[in-house]
Amino acid sequence: MNSLIERVKSAMVGLGTGWILALMLLLSIMSLAIMLERAWLYWSLRDDIEDLMRDLGRLLRGGDLQGARRRLEGSRSAEAAVVVAGLVEADRGVEAAEEAMQGASALQRMKLEKRLAFLGTLGNNAPFIGLLGTVIGIVAAFDELSKVKMAASQASTQLAPEAVMGRISEALVATAIGILIAIPAVAAYNAFQRIVRGTVANTEALGHMLLAHLKATPLPEGTSTEGSQVERPSSGSSSRPKPEESERN
Repeated sequence: MNSLIERVKSAMVGLGTGWILALMLLLSIMSLAIMLERAWLYWSLRDDIEDLMRDLGRLLRGGDLQGARRRLEGSRSAEAAVVVAGLVEADRGVEAAEEAMQGASALQRMKLEKRLAFLGTLGNNAPFIGLLGTVIGIVAAFDELSKVKMAASQASTQLAPEAVMGRISEALVATAIGILIAIPAVAAYNAFQRIVRGTVANTEALGHMLLAHLKATPLPEGTSTEGSQVERPSSGSSSRPKPEESERN
């Protein structure tokens, strides 16, 4: 067991904290890139939802489904994309429109939450990575202290404390970098999650407005949101084969 501990200690001291610092530098670059990409996505999907809701309610109350669809398709927001999916299936009934919006909402939510798990994981674990570097640095510092006892000359005894202080400083730097990486990652994760929750709430509000209109004034059978009529044969107009004029005995 002692030999195993010595091997692990030798490996930790040999590797040092340099690879920990390099790993945290790489993770910080990835975290910054994800933050910028997500911020750009949310910025590109922004829209005045209150104005959109007022326009949609006005058009639905006026029975202008084509105008409502054009207004939604003109919006770049995720909320509008979900309600458009329900409006497309409105001619098939309320349940079909509701199912279509639920499917579109799931896809939009996946799009909005993409890569956020990395920020959450990094924010929770970056301090532990820094703590690992701290532990390695402390182990290296105690290894240097053990060399002091084994030193025979006064010169080596004077040089050893400088090496110990260097190891301890590396350990503290690793901890500091881990905390510096975790703080913005957690802050960005919480901010982006708040944006996603707000988008989902706005989507539900717009979707309920459409469903309320469809339940109050259901579309006639065969009517689509594009204004076209689907011809359906009536029950009394079905063609029947003509009877034969004469029968052969």
